[in-house]
Amino acid sequence: MNYNVAVVGCTGMVGRKFLEILEERAFPIENLYLFASSRSAGKIIKFKNYKYTVEELNENNIKSKKIDFALFSAGGSVSLKFAPIFVNYGATVIDNSSAWRMDPNVPLIVPEVNPEDIKLSKGIIANPNCSTIQAVVALKPLNDKYKLKRIIYSTYQAVSGAGVAGYTDLKEGYHGQTPKKFPYAIAGNVLPHIDSFLEDGYTKEEMKMINETKKIFHNDNLKVTATTVRVPVFNSHSESINIELENEFQIEEILNLYKNFNGIKLKDNVKNLEYPMPIDASGNDEVYVGRIRRDFSINNGLNLWVVADNIRKGAALNAIQIAECIINN
Repeated sequence: MNYNVAVVGCTGMVGRKFLEILEERAFPIENLYLFASSRSAGKIIKFKNYKYTVEELNENNIKSKKIDFALFSAGGSVSLKFAPIFVNYGATVIDNSSAWRMDPNVPLIVPEVNPEDIKLSKGIIANPNCSTIQAVVALKPLNDKYKLKRIIYSTYQAVSGAGVAGYTDLKEGYHGQTPKKFPYAIAGNVLPHIDSFLEDGYTKEEMKMINETKKIFHNDNLKVTATTVRVPVFNSHSESINIELENEFQIEEILNLYKNFNGIKLKDNVKNLEYPMPIDASGNDEVYVGRIRRDFSINNGLNLWVVADNIRKGAALNAIQIAECIINN
């Protein structure tokens, strides 16, 4: 069976990655519809050697089609306005913005972690934050076997997470250009600031990771804290994750868990200087895990280094995997 698929925000970095991955994975498409803002309407985009005209996102252009899946990456305000319209006309919406993630009636899905929650959908399914997605994939086998007690996230996030403008700031910054997206130069610099600051000193990005992790694992009592940092890397986020587990473990057991877990690529051989790096993960589907070692400062403590392509697994691929789960079940 083939499906009618809409891509909303098709001209952006994630929107174009949607199209690339739909083609790579031979997603069963009957009709493809491309939506963007009025300023992008009329543009031509190639998909599978065919040319498609971008349409303006409005209700008239939605209701004239029978859409099965709408993949959104157009920002929170667009999702809040248009996702219910797509649902009203029969589509399942998979949204990449933060608009619906913490809505108690909207499941927040990473297919390797909580695919069973898809059945809770009333038409809208939320894609977690890119940094959350790779983290929870790495944490899932630990939670299943030992139970998570506390998590400390420290992220090293690539500029592609800030879209084309962030990518451009880094590229042009190496030539001395003034940044337009970031408040300070990112070239040769590190910014301990992603998204806006809240009154308690945390950023929205940090609170996304904290709250989304609790929701995905259905554990409001899980202790989580985060510091999210923008680094001068073009693509793929890196994370240092410090974990306290409820139960005892052996490092060899942890390594075996990761060797056999779907969606994870274990790269952990420090004698040969083998560990995950952004250049490994870019363009690949897996979440890379390495630098696995005991944290001797606490009981049942563990350190991980986790890297993944934030535009691919952290956004577009995860959404398409959700759609695949729906059509295969």
